[in-house]
Amino acid sequence: MSEVIARIEQTRELLLAALANRDWEAVGELDLECRLRISDMLTEAKGNEADVSASLEQLLSVYRQLIEVASGERQSLVEEMTKIRQAKNAAKVYHLFS
Repeated sequence: MSEVIARIEQTRELLLAALANRDWEAVGELDLECRLRISDMLTEAKGNEADVSASLEQLLSVYRQLIEVASGERQSLVEEMTKIRQAKNAAKVYHLFS
């Protein structure tokens, strides 16, 4: 069982690194990897529920961070697109009167 937990811990660390680098492609790949690791861990969890629970809590914390950062990035993009649209509209108005 400790091998399964070690693999999910390693995947969690890689996910944190990808998040820190804003490497969204790696985050997506590691998300799929986490799903597989969790499935493996749950299959082998019998008798080691405390370790499994602790590992999953740590992984949940990473996913909370991921959601927070991704939401912030999305909001930044929305704000940037709004500014671009406003500038584009201002340029259109300027060209109408010039």
